[in-house]
Amino acid sequence: MGYFETIYASGLPHRAVAVYMYLHDRADRDKSCWPAIPTMARELGMSRSTIKRALNDLVGAGYLRKEFRYRENGSHTSNLYTIL
Repeated sequence: MGYFETIYASGLPHRAVAVYMYLHDRADRDKSCWPAIPTMARELGMSRSTIKRALNDLVGAGYLRKEFRYRENGSHTSNLYTIL
């Protein structure tokens, strides 16, 4: 069985599959990465709202964990995505 066979058979929308593969391609050895939503949108040719929906699909289906990251002053800096 191929690595992506499970996500292909998941029934998730194609936007979620594309974002999953994008994140998988950019993940480190801990399966984590932190690309910006505008960067993902530009590189995948999707709108930012479509990327956000795809991320929510993946989190809801248990394929992805999303953690907010903050600067020392408390302002939001980026999201950390971990493939499960």
